[in-house]
Amino acid sequence: MTATIDQNLAPALRRRSPGRPLKQRIVPYLYVLPAALFVVLFLLYPMVLTAWRSLTRFDGISDPVYVGFENFSTLFQDPYFLLSLRNTVIWTVAAVVFPVTLGLVFALAFSRVRWGGFFKTVIYLPATISAAAAGILFSFVFNYDNGVLNMILRAIGLGDLASRWLFDVPTNTFAMIATYTWQQTGLNMMLFLVGLQGLPPEPIEAAKIEGCTGWSLVRRIILPMLMPYVVITTLLAIVNGFKVFDLIWVMTQGGPGRASETLAVTMYREGFILFNQGYSASIAVVISVVALAFSYFYLRSVLEQEARQ
Repeated sequence: MTATIDQNLAPALRRRSPGRPLKQRIVPYLYVLPAALFVVLFLLYPMVLTAWRSLTRFDGISDPVYVGFENFSTLFQDPYFLLSLRNTVIWTVAAVVFPVTLGLVFALAFSRVRWGGFFKTVIYLPATISAAAAGILFSFVFNYDNGVLNMILRAIGLGDLASRWLFDVPTNTFAMIATYTWQQTGLNMMLFLVGLQGLPPEPIEAAKIEGCTGWSLVRRIILPMLMPYVVITTLLAIVNGFKVFDLIWVMTQGGPGRASETLAVTMYREGFILFNQGYSASIAVVISVVALAFSYFYLRSVLEQEARQ
C-alpha cells in the first residue's frame, strides 16, 4: 500500500521540483553562440545586403539610389551578361560531362586492379591544389611562344597545330575546361570510390556466377546501384561549374575582350573594376538563386541516400 502511494506521488513531486538552474540552461547556447555569430555576420548579413544592393544604383562611394528591379530588367538586355550566361552554361555542361565521366571511369578502372592505389593517388593529386594554382600552371602549358604544349607539337613536326590557346575564341574556353577537368577529376573519382565501397557484394557475385562480366556487369548491375552517387556527384559538379571564377580570372581574365567571361567573372568586373556594384549585386543574386536551387536538390539527394542506408 505504501509503495503504491509513493508511486502515485512521484510524478507530482517531480512536477513541483524546481527545474535546472538558469546557468545550466544557458551554457549549451553559449557553446553555439560563436558559430551562430559567424553565420549571421559572414553569411546572412552579406546575403541580405547583396539582395538590397541589387535593387539600387550604387558605385561603392556615393549613397545608393533605390531603383527597384531596374538592374534585373537590364540584365537580359545586356549583351555581355547574355554572353557570360552562355559561357556559364557551357562551363556547367562541361563540368558534368568531363570531370564526372572521367571520375566514374577511373573509379571503376582502378577500384580492384594491381597498382590501383598508385594510379588513384596520381589522379587525385591535382585536386589538392587550388584552382588558381592550376590556372597559373596551365598558363605556362598553353603559352604560345614557349608553352609546353606548343613546344611538343613543334618538336614532333606538328608545328602547324600550335595555337594561341588562351587568346583565340573559343579555343581559350576549351583550354580552361581542360584545366578544370584535370583539377576536378580526382575529387569526383574519390566520391565514386566511396560509393563503390558501399555497394553490397551479393548482387555482383550472383551476376558473375550467371556469366555477367565486364561492361555488361557495369551497365546492368553496378551503375544502377551506384546511381545515387552519380546524382549527388552530378549536382555538386553543376554547382561548382556554375560559380567557377578563380581559374578563369587567372588564365584569361575573361578575355580576349570579354569573350570568355562567365557570370562570376562578369559579377566581379562590374562590381570591382567598373564600380557598378548595384548591377554586380543583381548578377550575384542570379548566381545565388541558381546555386541554391541545385544545392537544395543536392542536399535532398544526400539525405535520401543516408535514409536508405
